[in-house]
Amino acid sequence: MRFVATADWQIGMTAHFLEAEARPRFAQARLDAVRATGRVAAEHGAAFVLVCGDVFESNQLDRQVVGRAFDALRDVPVPVWLLPGNHDPLDAASVYRSPEFLAGCPEHVHVLDRPGLHEVAPGAELVAAPWYSKRPLSDLVADALEGLEPPAPGVARVVAGHGSVVGFDRTNPSTISEPGLTAALDAGLAHVAVLGDRHSTTRVTDRVWYPGAPEVTSRLEDDPGNVLVVDVADDGAVSVEPVRVGSWRFVAHQARLDSSADLDDLERWLREQPAKERTAVWLSLTGTLSVAEKARLDALLDDAGSLYALLDLWARHTDLAVRPADGDMDELGLTGFAREAVDELVARSADDPAAQDALSLLYRLASAGAR
Repeated sequence: MRFVATADWQIGMTAHFLEAEARPRFAQARLDAVRATGRVAAEHGAAFVLVCGDVFESNQLDRQVVGRAFDALRDVPVPVWLLPGNHDPLDAASVYRSPEFLAGCPEHVHVLDRPGLHEVAPGAELVAAPWYSKRPLSDLVADALEGLEPPAPGVARVVAGHGSVVGFDRTNPSTISEPGLTAALDAGLAHVAVLGDRHSTTRVTDRVWYPGAPEVTSRLEDDPGNVLVVDVADDGAVSVEPVRVGSWRFVAHQARLDSSADLDDLERWLREQPAKERTAVWLSLTGTLSVAEKARLDALLDDAGSLYALLDLWARHTDLAVRPADGDMDELGLTGFAREAVDELVARSADDPAAQDALSLLYRLASAGAR
């Protein structure tokens, strides 16, 4: 039995940290990832697609968001099983119980709305652990497995859960016990477990996996953008293959800048990045630049920023000093009051970032005027 495992679609994610013009592209990419998942299922002959939680960003969504999600799901050629997670639990306001969802949900899309066993295809069962609130008070996966007997011969059984396992989060009462889950798999209650909530593709054990989010959601994620093609052989052996479906990248880049050559390297790096319109970059810059070099850096970031979905100077990790070099300001030919103001800024610039920024801006403006 073969299926495609995914999680954390978070359709409707607003991504306020992106530039306003990039947000519609980011929202569309999450729907494109749904269609890409369907293509993976078709290409690999999967029996179904399993989505382990956080299908939607929240239960409070615009009707258009749900409608566009349905349109993307119609392009998935196999049955799709949705598990409610912490972002979209089966509470009183659940999107899964809304009139829009109930009226418009494609026939081949099913919600795992009760814990326990679900027959999802000939010879295939899911053990579902849906969330009913944002703060469960127990290990929902362990609860769903309690009292189960091993599957019948020839039936492949998959645990579908959502949440952190012990080791990633030890403080939450809903944390999934990896030793308990492994013991259940060893006892033959199921063959493999797929979990949502961790957005990086993660192998916990050979038979316990996080698919990760099919599109990146945070710069802290190690390996997002994948789905898993999972095979359960007749003898119960499990094989898992990550397949790339995402198109966005979030990149944290560090650079030390102490010279014009270092600026050349940064400019080259920014120029060579692919798919800038789908790339968000957080820069961590350290070093010491002259006023002229800092002015060049500011111009470089302004120019590159117009190409990227986001180009952000990561303030907490940036320690960039500006030290006026001999002749930096002399070449501008300033006299009188303007020169006195420059001299005062130079005197303050050793320990005043605002003075450093003012000198850089003044240099840029004066240089542009001179041209």
